[in-house]
Amino acid sequence: MSQDIQVAGSSCAVFRRTLERVGQRWSGAVLFAAVGGARRFSEYRRTVEGISDRMLALRLKELERDGFIVREVIPSTPVQVLYRPTPAGVELIAALQPLAEWGHKHLAEPPENA
Repeated sequence: MSQDIQVAGSSCAVFRRTLERVGQRWSGAVLFAAVGGARRFSEYRRTVEGISDRMLALRLKELERDGFIVREVIPSTPVQVLYRPTPAGVELIAALQPLAEWGHKHLAEPPENA
């Protein structure tokens, strides 16, 4: 029995750390914008409506630091910078998809009694 509690406690801690990484404002939206593959900064800005350039740059850096996004510099004129999901990022997006679907089903419209 105590082994079950340890496993549950450990799972809870891992779940909490996961949510702390992706639960910050705009992080999930930026991750979902990465679904299409490599994108330029301006494409993320158009896809994630309402995010400021400063916040987008910050979230991309954090997602890169956490190993969910890769920043690729293409030496051309002008220099191009692409951001794409890593394999871990693709897995995380797939894991978050059911949560997004639940939100569309239950949170898309305000409750009738509100």
